[in-house]
Formats: sequence, C-alpha cells, structure tokens
Amino acid sequence: MLLRKIIHGAVFREEGSFAPDTVYICDEKIISEEAYHRITAHNPSAETTVTDAAECYVIPGLTDIHIHGCMGSDCCDGTIEALQTIARYELRQGITTITPTTMTLPEEHLAKICRAAKTFHKSKEDNAADFCGLYLEGPFLNSVKKGAQNGKYIIPADTAMLKRLQDASGGLIRTVAIAPETEGAMDFIRENSSQFHISIAHTTADYNTAKEAISCGASQLTHTFNAMPPFSHRAPGPIGAAADDTQCNAELICDGIHVHPAAVRTAFKIFGDHRIILISDSMRATGLADGQYDLGGQNVIVNGNLAVLEDGTIAGSVTNLMDCVRTAVKSMGIPLASAIKCAAVNPAKAVSIYQDYGSIAPDKYANIVILDKNLDIKMVMHRGIIPSFGI
Repeated sequence: MLLRKIIHGAVFREEGSFAPDTVYICDEKIISEEAYHRITAHNPSAETTVTDAAECYVIPGLTDIHIHGCMGSDCCDGTIEALQTIARYELRQGITTITPTTMTLPEEHLAKICRAAKTFHKSKEDNAADFCGLYLEGPFLNSVKKGAQNGKYIIPADTAMLKRLQDASGGLIRTVAIAPETEGAMDFIRENSSQFHISIAHTTADYNTAKEAISCGASQLTHTFNAMPPFSHRAPGPIGAAADDTQCNAELICDGIHVHPAAVRTAFKIFGDHRIILISDSMRATGLADGQYDLGGQNVIVNGNLAVLEDGTIAGSVTNLMDCVRTAVKSMGIPLASAIKCAAVNPAKAVSIYQDYGSIAPDKYANIVILDKNLDIKMVMHRGIIPSFGI
C-alpha cells in the first residue's frame, strides 16, 4: 500500500476554483480525508510520503482530446511506437490523458491506425499518458473547408465504414467529426450519436443546418472558428447554432496562432468556461525544431509556433495543451481556474471518462500536476506514481 499526501497547495476544485487543501492518495487513486484516516488507523505502521506544494497550484492532469502528434510521431503513422512517443511526451507536459486524432485517409490506412491503437491500449504503457480513445477527424468532411485535410480521401458519411473501424479499434473511437451539410450526414448523426460523440467540423454549414445537426445529436464544434463559416450578425453559422444549444461544446486552440486573443475572450463570454474544451490540435513537429514535416501525408513547414502547408494553409499547431493553457492565461486574459477547467474537466466529460479523470476527487485516478506561480511544472503524478522523469 502506497500512501501520499500533497499539502499546503492551492488545490483546483471541480467547479472551477482554487482553495487551500490537502490531497490524499492511496496507491493509484485519490481518497477522501476520512478514508485516509481509516487506513492509517488500521495500519499504524503505514508510511505516508508527503509532498509540500506551498506557493503552488495543484491541478488535475490535463486531457487532450484532439492531438495528432508530437516529437516526430503522429497518430496516423499507425504504429505502436508512434503512440508510445506521443503518450510519453504528453505525460512529461502534465497532459495525463489523451485521445489521439486521425486525419482524412483511406479506410485501409485508418484501419491500420485503429489496430495499432487497440494493441497500444492493451499494453498499459508505463511513464505515458493514459490512452483513452481515438478521435476520427475525417474522412466525412467538406472539401471546400478541408484546411490541412487531404481532399483526395474525403467521402460521404458512411456508418458501415465507421462500424468496421470501431471493430478494428476494439471500441476505442470516441469522437467522430463530420460536416453536417454533406450527403447522408444527418442520417449518420442520428444513427451514431448514441454511441459516439459527434463533432461539427470542416464545414460550410449555415446556422439552420448546424442547428439541425445538433438536434440530431451533434454535441461539439471541432476547433471553433477554424475550417467553418465565421459568426456574423446575419449569418451566425455553426458558432451561433452551438451557442444557442446549452448542451453543445466548443473546442478551442489557444496557441496564439489559430484564434486571435479577442476571439478567444469572446468565445469564453459566449460559451462560458463550462462548455469550452481547450485542445492542442498538435502535429508531429510539436516539441521539435523548425523545419519541414508532414501532416496526413502533406508537407508542412514549421516556423516558430506557425505550421503551414506549402500553399500557406495553417496545418495544426506545434503547441502542447499545457502551453496552450499558459498562453490562454498569460497572453489572452483567461483566468487560470477557467483555463484548467477547460483543459481538464470539460474534455474528460466530452469523451465520457469523467468518472475516472478530469478532477481531483475521491475514487478518481491520482493524475495530478503541481505548477508554480509562473505555471512551470514542479511535479507530475500519474496514477499515484511520480514517473521516472521526475520533477
């Protein structure tokens, strides 16, 4: 039995605030103070490892539900090694849970990715973020708003194909992106929204079409503002439709490139910090130097925080989710508690893993990060263990 306490820290609360508190941990789970005292009363010789988090924030490990890759690896490589590289890097950044994201590719390639994901999920990799599913971004999109997706492989919505891919993954696909104005999309949403989280993406949908998609079961916007019509006073588009429905969430990339700080602040005012999901949308160049890389089989040029295709189209981000949180707080004026809620609580809820992840509460996994006042990482804890890369 491994007992731990984190003391003297400003601990993040589920509702989205910080308060002085002590966190109690037994083995891989968070426990209540009462449970801790019961355990120590029955086991007087049990030792407790104490971590002093004075002058620090104690937050739940972040969950990135929309991440393509990092450190030279990409989910679309379709290998266990790539997923291992991604998961290990993410954990070092305080991102303790991930649902890697595909691109628009042929079915046989997507099936390869799904099979690799199934195998990796079973491996229970040490010193790596928990792999909690897949996000299928493509191929059911609109080529007019393809962005960095490969238009050659965009096809109409296909429930039979989705079922084949889900079978190949062992049931790991959690989120499916779709352009609701495309052929068969509404029927697809109705047929699949009870089993998958459906996200409106790479779309030309107007307000009424997006509103219908939400009524059919779509519950999210993929990288809000990007690859969709803008919000305007006469044509509010998907953003207006999502804003009108209190059950619809909005993904947001706060890397300082994809969305202007004023638009980020506006999104928080429209949706509130209970409906925004911060994502990285990071590609394989994340964590590496400037240069040429690829995303979904297309060449990408990286210069600083900007990644573009050869035609200048923005191609994912090169910023991890923890850095997106820092940017949101330090450069965009988003309160820290709101940013953490949108990067930990809301994404865990969005992919239906909140019973185990996303907050510091009894019976959840002890995936915890300690940040100093500059938001630099002082400690990462994964399932009650401080990984070998340390503090």
